[in-house]
Amino acid sequence: MEYREIGKTGMKVSCLGFGSSSLGGVFHSIKEEEGIEAVYTAVHNGINFIDVSPYYGHFKAETVLGKALKNMDRNMYYLSTKVGRYGQDGENYWDYSAKKARDSVFESMERLNVDYVDLINIHDIEFADLEQICNETLPALVELRNRGVVKHVGVTNLALRHFKYVIDHVPEGTVESVLSFCHYCLNDDALIDYLDYFEQKGIGVINASPFSMGLLTEQGAPDWHPAPKPLRNLCKKAVQHCKTAGKSIEQLAIRYAVNNPGIATTLFSTTRPEAVLQNIKWASEALDEKLLTEVQTILKPGFRDTWLNS
Repeated sequence: MEYREIGKTGMKVSCLGFGSSSLGGVFHSIKEEEGIEAVYTAVHNGINFIDVSPYYGHFKAETVLGKALKNMDRNMYYLSTKVGRYGQDGENYWDYSAKKARDSVFESMERLNVDYVDLINIHDIEFADLEQICNETLPALVELRNRGVVKHVGVTNLALRHFKYVIDHVPEGTVESVLSFCHYCLNDDALIDYLDYFEQKGIGVINASPFSMGLLTEQGAPDWHPAPKPLRNLCKKAVQHCKTAGKSIEQLAIRYAVNNPGIATTLFSTTRPEAVLQNIKWASEALDEKLLTEVQTILKPGFRDTWLNS
């Protein structure tokens, strides 16, 4: 496993990270014991970065993850969670106020059975008033950082331009990392356009969803996936092409995602221990350049098509 530093945080993390959204049953129902075993499998096989959110499964993912972390040495992993996006009684809601951000951190720590968080993120700032993020939410998290409750502060977002706006409107060093999803995968590499900017600012980059929320899988995207139909159809063609070549598109997607040294870690999510081991194996293999070119040619008509103007 290759390890890279997240910006200037000092956190050297595995190039493949464990995303815990699946522990909340976000994509399908889970067997809790199997999900906990998936966490153990990840950490004991070299993955040292775990990401979660109170939003995933409306607190369920943090609760299940907390059961796993309760029996693990705190020095074995870096832990990232989030504030700002939540859910309760089946309803989603957003609250980016300073008070809620502070309260949320302590509530998350209780669910996770930890006494500090390595990285706290503001979740999906595309849903927020960016002025509130700059003037209220981030200062509240910096206060917690100064107190040692959290070690580092970051933001997550689908609309890439919002990262730059926030970073440019807060004091240097406020934002230490960004988490982008669905913008560095086989069908969309728009994150590349921002990597030099992040490097100049000393900000680490976390990439999520190398499978583009299911588009780049043999199982296919779920019905709720917001991608336009032409893009969905192109991805299906790419999946079939890989199968015909005797490969899986998931294998290519993982290897492609971890291949860029400008990205500290790429998050995947599963509750199956065998899938964890498979992804780790794929991450260590050589990138099939010929197959990559063929798949990119198939995807070219929909390349960088997204469901949010970014």
